[in-house]
Amino acid sequence: MNDKTQIAQRDNIDVARSNLDSTRRVTLTPAVDIIEDSHGITLWADLPGVPRDKLAVKVHDGRLYIEAEAAVPTPGELRLHHAEIRTPHFARAFSLSEDFDTSKVDANLQGGVLKLSIPRREEARPRRIDVRAG
Repeated sequence: MNDKTQIAQRDNIDVARSNLDSTRRVTLTPAVDIIEDSHGITLWADLPGVPRDKLAVKVHDGRLYIEAEAAVPTPGELRLHHAEIRTPHFARAFSLSEDFDTSKVDANLQGGVLKLSIPRREEARPRRIDVRAG
């Protein structure tokens, strides 16, 4: 690296630092896996560091909303002088088909992974139709 590159990097870092607002929170889109079968859908969302009391799962007007805030613990005897890790805020929304029964959503948070099970409405489930001969 030459001197000009290093100065430019320092300038970029200073600009980035000056643009940070300590009251602004960082919102992250959690990674999800979604599996659909004849019974409904199962959604897994990665929410590392999120306690149950900082998690909100809502269904409104055919949309599923996930909002959470991670807890970054700091031991009480330590005094913080500099922090580059902010408490992340997670948010994601999904449109749901009317085929799903949103009154029966099952939610489980374990080890930083949220598992949502949303069953299909009974009338929307595939069913076998018996065919008679004759």
